[in-house]
Amino acid sequence: MRDTPLSNCEREFLLDIIKERKVSCEVTLPKLRRPTEGILFVNVELSPMASASFEQGRLTEEGVELSRLLERCLKESHCVDLESLCIIAGAKVWSIRVDIHILNHDGNMLDCSSIAAISALAHFRRPDVTVKGEEVTIHTSEERDPIPLSLHHMPLCVSFAFFHQGKYLLVDPGELEERVMDGKMVIGMNKHREICMLQITGQMLLLKEQVLRCSNIAVVKVMEMTELIQEALLNDKSSRAKGLKCGFAESATKRKVNRTWKEAMDVNSVPGCEVPSDSDSESDEDVESKISERGDVNVLGHGVGAIGKSAVSKWFEENTDDMEKELEEERNKSVHTNSSQQEKAMTAVMPADISGDHEGDSEEEAIQILDKDLKLQPM
Repeated sequence: MRDTPLSNCEREFLLDIIKERKVSCEVTLPKLRRPTEGILFVNVELSPMASASFEQGRLTEEGVELSRLLERCLKESHCVDLESLCIIAGAKVWSIRVDIHILNHDGNMLDCSSIAAISALAHFRRPDVTVKGEEVTIHTSEERDPIPLSLHHMPLCVSFAFFHQGKYLLVDPGELEERVMDGKMVIGMNKHREICMLQITGQMLLLKEQVLRCSNIAVVKVMEMTELIQEALLNDKSSRAKGLKCGFAESATKRKVNRTWKEAMDVNSVPGCEVPSDSDSESDEDVESKISERGDVNVLGHGVGAIGKSAVSKWFEENTDDMEKELEEERNKSVHTNSSQQEKAMTAVMPADISGDHEGDSEEEAIQILDKDLKLQPM
């Protein structure tokens, strides 16, 4: 069972199923061939909640096979004393009905259903009856204690899955394993090593040694499950005798809401400083002194700082040298560009200075220069 508690909807759903009773009884007419024996009927209902392949109110082939195998295991093994269910021979007998509801299908439903059915039969109590002539009086549980059924033994089913034509054997197969298996063998057995039912399905052939090996494994599994069922029945009986809650009555607590809750706790807003308790409260000055003890703020870079005594980041040290080299290169480039611009400016100023020098000379010198230029020009 799961550790998480049941919700209110789940609890109500399970309680409604329990009210229907897995095992019920009523007084009916006996069969004509066996007038002194009661009737045992097994019914299996596959709920759509168990699997999407199941439909409500429609029994599939898997459900029919499951019901027939359980009836063979329980009825043909004569585990229940049907003669003890007779009230008046040929007139009135007890009819025992076992209803099995599949709520979750994860494979191997037959083994689980057989355990549930035999446990319910062992735990069931029928009303006591008083017979006076042809008058039958059925007493309630307040008037007389109910009477348990007479069980001779507890037959349980053990399923085996075979793969690769019986080369590999698997006990208690799951849903996915049942889809890919080549064949399946079911053995119904009790703890006295008596085989009550045997069925082999699938397209495979098995040797005698394989069947004997499976029967030896089934004996061990059946003995373990029988001990667990008997132990659970004894615990239930002792708890009922003491007046304690048992079975599903423990989870049937009404007027209770399940929720996740945790106590409130204080959160440290300042790392490294413990939250003061009510007994020894600290002032703001003490807290500031503790903060100052942690260390000053170290500026590692533009917009980056560090607080505390942790190691200095080497990432900044490696990058500072590169940054300085880049800055020096940029400065050198800027100086070079400024000097080149100054030289261009000087060259632009020189013709103006030369022209200024000629302006200070006499008109005769300027005329002589013009005459020389004219003579050099070709005619």
